Amino acid sequence: MRAYLLVVCLGVFCVMALSNAIVPVLPAFATGSAWEGAIYAAYFLGAFISTLPGGFLSDRYGRTPVIRTGLMLTVISGILLYYTSGPLPVITLRLLEGLGAGLFIAAGMSYVNSQPDHTRMSGYYLAMLNIGLVSGLVASGWLAVRFMQPALGIGLFAALSLVVLVAGIFTREIPEQIFQPGIQTQKPAGCYRQDLKELVSLVTSRSRLWYSAIVLVGITGVVSSLYPEFSGQSADILGLWIAGMSVATIAAVLIVSRFTVHAIPVIRWSAVFMTGGALLAYLSPLGFIVLGALAGIVMIAQMAILAEERNRQGLVMGLFSTFSYLGMTILPFIAGLVAAAAGFFDAFLVAALLGGTVALSIG
Repeated sequence: MRAYLLVVCLGVFCVMALSNAIVPVLPAFATGSAWEGAIYAAYFLGAFISTLPGGFLSDRYGRTPVIRTGLMLTVISGILLYYTSGPLPVITLRLLEGLGAGLFIAAGMSYVNSQPDHTRMSGYYLAMLNIGLVSGLVASGWLAVRFMQPALGIGLFAALSLVVLVAGIFTREIPEQIFQPGIQTQKPAGCYRQDLKELVSLVTSRSRLWYSAIVLVGITGVVSSLYPEFSGQSADILGLWIAGMSVATIAAVLIVSRFTVHAIPVIRWSAVFMTGGALLAYLSPLGFIVLGALAGIVMIAQMAILAEERNRQGLVMGLFSTFSYLGMTILPFIAGLVAAAAGFFDAFLVAALLGGTVALSIG
């Protein structure tokens, strides 16, 4: 189990690092906030499309083939991005990269959230996820400035993803160690009607939770996508600023995952403070720290609620990832359009107001 967990954690590190490697150098791939927002959002659109199918496939056929496929798409898209320029080809490859990430994330989160010690395991997983985000930002920004090659960080993390893919080919999940006794791990073929019923039931019964995932995760994407043009800073400084968000998330998930979480109040108050954090980000990069810490707290609380669905973790983690990526897809894109039409303050204000709607609706 340790070898498989290592592949899952290193895999999410590489997938996330590659996803963020383009952020500090967005102006090198497109001009204007609308194009930059589209490039940023294309990755999350791909992940939004693939996470729910990834969850279904994990439940039906096992997590290992889904994880391998996700890593393979990540490697292919990363290598091609290294040699590509122009906004439309980059958007297409970012979409492909997101498809691979969605498959991997759904299967990986299903694995960690189905373990007996799921709260602590999810803390470690989310920490590695955010360490990857930090590494992608910092390394890509530094390499771009140091060697004057904007795509160098993308090439680095594509190569590391290839190493993890090779390791994953020789590693598989041990069935006896997946779940507690008596819990079903895979569904027999031919039960699509039951899958659909479960899907509709989960979407409707957890609708407010899904909305909180869309908005609260999406707010972090809004700030990250707006800052390259908003601040006008160099790629290395931008990488450090945005990395501060993920560092705060790492600290938050490692601390909060060690305590009993009263999920609904935690999500409600985190939404209140994220409203202020979005406005603070307009005034100071310190907003990244606030938003990052709150996002980590929110995700631990959300995953703690969803861990109750013990026998369908692939499906619930697929839905959780789907709605999270939906937020990262539509909110940055909308914010980019608002910024282009009305200015950056209005874009940050829209994000803040959406956070307030979660505080009012969660329950």
